[in-house]
Amino acid sequence: MNKKEFQEISNKPIEELRKMEADFRDKLWKLTEDLKRGKVKNIREVHELRKDVARVLTAINKPR
Repeated sequence: MNKKEFQEISNKPIEELRKMEADFRDKLWKLTEDLKRGKVKNIREVHELRKDVARVLTAINKPR
């Protein structure tokens, strides 16, 4: 997610951001479980998902 995508996310309603956060956390949980089982080859994806969750939370907490 680059700066332009973050600006687009920042303009979305909070309800949509909460849904995005839940989706990212669900994907992160599944990916982490697959990583434990040895099914995942791309470990970097976990790192990127964590950053995406943090970006969404930042957009939620940003004063409007």
